Amino acid sequence: MPAFSRLAALFLLASSPSTNAFAPSSLPHATKIAAPSTSALEMGPPKADVALAETYGEGSRKYRRTVYTHNEWVKHRSSDRFFGNLSTMVNSGVYKSLAKEVLATTAVATFVVLYNAVAGGYTDLEGAQHAAILSALPSLVLPLTPFTLLSPSLGLLLVFRTNSSYGRWDEARKFWGLNINHTRDLNRMATAWYGHDGQYVDPEKRAKDLQAVSLCTWAFVRSMKRHLSPPAEDEDAYQEEIRARLPPAQAEALSNAAHRPNRALYDLSVAIDKLPMHFMRKNEINKNLSIFEDTLGGCERLLSSPVPLFYTRHTARFLSTWLLLLPFALYEPFKGSWNHVAMIPATALTSVFLFGIDELSTQLEEPFTILPMQGFCDKIGMWCDEIVSWRGQGLDKEQQQYY
Repeated sequence: MPAFSRLAALFLLASSPSTNAFAPSSLPHATKIAAPSTSALEMGPPKADVALAETYGEGSRKYRRTVYTHNEWVKHRSSDRFFGNLSTMVNSGVYKSLAKEVLATTAVATFVVLYNAVAGGYTDLEGAQHAAILSALPSLVLPLTPFTLLSPSLGLLLVFRTNSSYGRWDEARKFWGLNINHTRDLNRMATAWYGHDGQYVDPEKRAKDLQAVSLCTWAFVRSMKRHLSPPAEDEDAYQEEIRARLPPAQAEALSNAAHRPNRALYDLSVAIDKLPMHFMRKNEINKNLSIFEDTLGGCERLLSSPVPLFYTRHTARFLSTWLLLLPFALYEPFKGSWNHVAMIPATALTSVFLFGIDELSTQLEEPFTILPMQGFCDKIGMWCDEIVSWRGQGLDKEQQQYY
C-alpha cells in the first residue's frame, strides 16, 4: 500500500501541469455585463446592468480587435510564426478559457489510470510488478472502435459550426466595409456637387453645411457601433464622444432616441436635404443612406439570431461526452507507457485542441465585440472631415464662387 500511495501521488502531480498551464489568470477587475433583455435588440436608453464577474474569454475579446497594417502582415507571414505560436500557447486566451473543461477530462483520465491500477495491478517506481489491490473490481476499459466510428461525425459537426461562425464574422466585416466605402462616397459627392449652377455660394455656409454632413455621417456609424456593443463597455464613451463633437441639441436628441442609429440616419437625411444642389444629385447621395439601412439591418440580424441553439447544444454535448469517455478507450493503446500514465497528458492535449475548435466558433459567432468598430468609426470621422475640407479645390477662381 505505501508503494501504491506514492504512485497515486505521482499520478496526481503528473496530471496537474496539464491543466494548470491553461488556468485563467485573473482579470484586473470585475466589470458589468448587460442584463439580458426579452427583446431582440436593446431599445431606448440603457437599462440597469447586472454586476457579474467577467470571465477570461469574455474579457479578452476587447484585445482581439486588430486592424492590420503592412507591419502586421509582415509579422503574420514570418517563418518564425510556427515556433512563436507554440511558445505562446500557454498564454492563449482561447486555451485559458478552457481550464474547467480540460481539468474535467484530465481528472477522468487520472481516475481511470488509478482505478485500473487498483483493479488490475501496477508497476512501482523500481519496476516491480504488483498484483491488484482489489481484484474483484472490473477494469474500466472501453473499445476504441466506437470512438473511431464517431470521429468523422464529430469532425463534420465542428467544421460546420466553425464555418458558420466564420461566415457570420465575415458578413459583419463586409457590412462595416460597406459603411466605410459609402460614407466616403457620400461626402465626396456632397462636397463636389455643392451648389446650383450659376448661383453664388457663400463659403462660410458651404463649410457649415458640409461639416454638418460629415458630423452626421460619423454620428451614424458611431451610433451603430454603440447599438451593437454591450452598454457597460461603450455607453459612457459614446455619450462623451457625441457631446464633444455634435451640437448640444443634436447630441441630446440622439442620446434620448429609442433607436439611435435610426435617429442618426434621420439627421443625416436632413443635412443632405439642406444642401443647395439639383434634386437628382441629392437622390444619388441618398442612395448611400439606403445602403446604411441595409448594413444596419444585417448587423441587427446577426446580433439577434445566433446559430440555431439546438445545433450548438448538440455539438457541445457530443464533444463533451466523447472527450469524457475517451480516456476509457485510450487506456489499452497506452499500455506501452509506464502504468498507462502517458494517457493523461494525451487526453489533456486532445481536449485542448478539440474544445479549442468549439471555443473558436463560439468566439466568432458574435462578431461585433471582436471587430475593431471603434477604429472604423474613428477612421470614418477623420476621412469624412478631410473630404469636406477639399471644398472648392480644383476649381478656378470663377468657378469657386458657384461651387
